[in-house]
Parts: sequence; C-alpha cells; structure tokens
Amino acid sequence: MAAFETGLSAAGWHKGRNLELTYRWGASNPDLLSRYAEELVRAAPDILLAFGTATLIPLHKATTTIPIVFASVSDPVGQGFVASVSHPGGNLTGFSNFDPDIGSRWLQVLKDVAPAVTHVTVMFNPRTSPYNALWMQAIERAAPGFQVSVSQVSVQSDEEIRNTITGLGTKPGSGLLVPSDSFTYIRSAMIAALANGNQVPAIYAFPRFVHDGGLIAYGVDLADQIRNAGGYVAQILKGDNPADLPIQAPTRYTLAINLKAANALGLSLPNGLLNAADEVIE
Repeated sequence: MAAFETGLSAAGWHKGRNLELTYRWGASNPDLLSRYAEELVRAAPDILLAFGTATLIPLHKATTTIPIVFASVSDPVGQGFVASVSHPGGNLTGFSNFDPDIGSRWLQVLKDVAPAVTHVTVMFNPRTSPYNALWMQAIERAAPGFQVSVSQVSVQSDEEIRNTITGLGTKPGSGLLVPSDSFTYIRSAMIAALANGNQVPAIYAFPRFVHDGGLIAYGVDLADQIRNAGGYVAQILKGDNPADLPIQAPTRYTLAINLKAANALGLSLPNGLLNAADEVIE
C-alpha cells in the first residue's frame, strides 16, 4: 500500500484529496479473489489495480472495459492477458516480474552458499501460482551447469509443506527453492523454520522469508513494481489508454541474507555475496 500510494503521490494523486482508494485482500484464496473481483467491478471504479497473477485472473474475467493495471505478473502475453508487450491492447497493462534468467541466479546463489547441494526441490502451489511452470523451465535448463538435479513438488496444504521439507532433511545434498507464490508467501515463517530445523539450505523469492528467519532471498523488487504501477494508474487517470502503455519488465532486484540462519545451518557465506546484499540480518 505504501509503495503504491507513493507512486500515486509522485504523480499528483493523493488519497483523501483527489482520489478514493478501495482495497481488498484475497489471502491467496481463489474463491475470495473471484468474489472480490465481481464486487469491485460492480462498483464501477475508474481503474483497477491487480497485484499478482492470482488477483489478475478473476479481474480479467470480470471486465473487459474498466482499465486494469497489474504488477508482479509473470508472462502476461503467454498467459493470455495481453496481446503483446509493446502494445498490450484491451484494457490491461502493467509490470511483469518474469525474468528468464532468474532461475539460473537462484541456483548460483544456492551453490555459492551451500556447495554440497546436489539436488534442488522447487516448491510451490500450482493452483495459486500456475506461472511457476515458467520458472521450472528456466531452472531445469540451468541445472546441468551447476551439476545439480532438480524436481518440482506441488504443495496445497500445511501438511504437504511439512512433509516435503521434513523429507528433504533426510536426504543429504538437498536444497530448496521457493519461488513467487502467494500460498507459500503467507506461510513464510513456517517454511523458514522447517527448512532451518531440518538443515535444508533454501533460497526464497521474497525478503519476507528472511525477515521470518529464512536463509537468503533473491528476487524482483516488488515494492518498486507496485510503486511504478502507481505511476501507470496516474497516467491512465489523466487520459492515457492502457492498450498503448507497454508492459514493463523488472529492473530492480533485492538480495537479503539472514546470518543467524546461516550459522544455524553451518554455512559460511562468501564475502562477495554479503557485500552485494541489500539487507543483512544479524
């Protein structure tokens, strides 16, 4: 909210003065998101903001006329949201968080901090993050270069998360990747505690995991995306057509490290990685 409203304010739009903002929180629940999408479209706002693919899907179904700006959406062309990156067409535009090279960077960071890792499990909920098939393709392509094998594990409950990470703890050489996914995001503390407790080195997509005790997070700066989305909303409110505003690729990334977690896992982190970090938690 703060980042979004900062982007709006920079363009002259201020909540309570010349702009009314209505928020709905979906809690990664597809049924709740669908209900909210229908409710908001019935209210006939001037513009809608969708944060994440799971939010955009029901809004896209609910209206083809109200302008929608999105942020943190992977491959909006491949998922059928827009016609092209340069000319989206229709009523949607926004900011994509898809970077085909990030899978390689995740593996690089994991091997830098835990060279003994030989097998990497990528854990996500396909219902809340269907786009993670794209990340899997990138990770699988990069894996041979790091001399690791990779596999996908789909989780849709707390029990499945516990079983997955506990199982990894019994297999020497296991590492964990947790990519962008609203389902795992709201369970960050549980996942971080399980990974640390079972001695599984893990890389996450969001700093929240590191704040909640996880080892390392590397990914697209979501605050930057949503702040820039505020700028696009401002342009549309002033008359620009979303169909003519190009989809923007990610430009800023964040690296966060938790030294306490590294110590608990018995890992010695390279100085180069520590120096490159945006945030180091001691």
